[in-house]
Amino acid sequence: MSESRKNLRLVLGDQLSHSLSALQGTNPETDMVVMFEVMGETTYVNHHKQKIAYFLSAMRHFAGELRQTGIKVHYVKLDDPENTGTLSGEIKAAVARFRPETLILTEPGEFRVLEMMRDWSESLPCSVEIRNDDRFIASLAEFEAWAKDRKQLRLEYFYRELRRKTGILVDTDGNPEGGSWNYDAENRKKLPKGAETPTPPVFETDAVTSDVMTLVEDLFPSNIGALTTFNQPVTRLQALEALDHFVSHNLRSFGDYQDAMKTDNPFLHHSLISAPLNLGLLSPMEVCRRAEDAWHAGDAPLNAVEGFIRQILGWREYVRGLYWMKMPGYAKTNHLNAKRHLPDFYWTAETDMNCLAQSIGQTIDHAYAHHIQRLMITGNFALLIGADPASVNQWYLEVYIDAIEWVQLPNTHGMAIYADGGIMASKPYAASGKYIDKMSDYCAKCRYTVKTMGEEDSCPFNALYWNFMIENEAILSNNPRMGLSFRNLAKMAPDKKKRVITSSQKFLSDLSSGNRV
Repeated sequence: MSESRKNLRLVLGDQLSHSLSALQGTNPETDMVVMFEVMGETTYVNHHKQKIAYFLSAMRHFAGELRQTGIKVHYVKLDDPENTGTLSGEIKAAVARFRPETLILTEPGEFRVLEMMRDWSESLPCSVEIRNDDRFIASLAEFEAWAKDRKQLRLEYFYRELRRKTGILVDTDGNPEGGSWNYDAENRKKLPKGAETPTPPVFETDAVTSDVMTLVEDLFPSNIGALTTFNQPVTRLQALEALDHFVSHNLRSFGDYQDAMKTDNPFLHHSLISAPLNLGLLSPMEVCRRAEDAWHAGDAPLNAVEGFIRQILGWREYVRGLYWMKMPGYAKTNHLNAKRHLPDFYWTAETDMNCLAQSIGQTIDHAYAHHIQRLMITGNFALLIGADPASVNQWYLEVYIDAIEWVQLPNTHGMAIYADGGIMASKPYAASGKYIDKMSDYCAKCRYTVKTMGEEDSCPFNALYWNFMIENEAILSNNPRMGLSFRNLAKMAPDKKKRVITSSQKFLSDLSSGNRV
């Protein structure tokens, strides 16, 4: 059946914003919004079951909201017998059916999808208009202008520019509130013993989400994770509820304990809004303003509010600009020539290293781990063993509910495993078990001993850290931020260095052999 429409307007699964540029100017009488669930997008990596369920449920809810406003939506479900299975196939079918003059798109969040859109401009019998994604605080052009002629692209300076641009936490004279741009030094406290943390809000599993969960279990039975713990805000109203809960119950302590980790407590004082933010159910500016208002009202201290805002106004905007400026070559870099495969326990959490068992276990259960677990536990371990960047990036993209490549790749590739050679981070974030012990209670409940190195029961992170320094000395020794570490390595007694190498090589051999470690 054919029914002519002037414009087709595509909404992708991470574009669930009523303000989306592709939707601006929609005429309900002449235009059609198209949304597709396709197997190609659910299988290009083996996504966590909760990630698939979240995207599909949020998409279906958003389509319903559009229809309630009078906008016509052509929606193809994953199990539709006529579904072609690919985004390009569905676009071609929709163009053939509706015969539009123009297909209107918003630039996507992944380079591979942008390449598809560029192909459509050549292959479709209608014009294709790709609009900027203006849901971010900084445009890609702004980032490129800032980055031009800079030898180093450091977050801190970009962050300060955006603070000035938006006026967030800036006084009338253009100076940072409190006299400092960054309160990170105040935000590295270990969670005290016996400290209680708020319970996250609970979101109803309605009929739409229930149908999606059944579909995911039927079609993806072997994917990582389970749906029994699924608890995500799948609508904008629920996302606003999640934001309100964070600001009311967690923000005041977020700053102090944002780097802390605790056994069997995956959420602590974190916001849990990265997924709805990345899908478009929340906007970054409204989130930052909400936190800033809490400081003005005296409901949260400045170190907490600034630390939270820096993650959104700073990191989130910065990694997006970096991703689009450096792709596609960025994903192929491997500065440290890392080649090992990730161990099987990244998919099972079956390891005696409690920090990894905890971080991976909660990832399996909730498709979630907070930034320090991702950077200093799973990422740090992958860095120390020399895991192949492609396999590391694929794992992070698969298992986290908020993982879209524009945000996942720079954080993993550049920050966690230093594969980009310092484009993003000024040094590798390598650490021994001492850091993990400082910021968590994991080590007290581990079979390995964090206070020793090179013994049979010693924490593997300790020897692996120094082995990493030895293996990469030629590449990293000129890094000024690593001078102290390499001076300490130079002072290391030969027998101790030998013990480090022997212990690490045995551990790495056990990993390769599939032995439990």
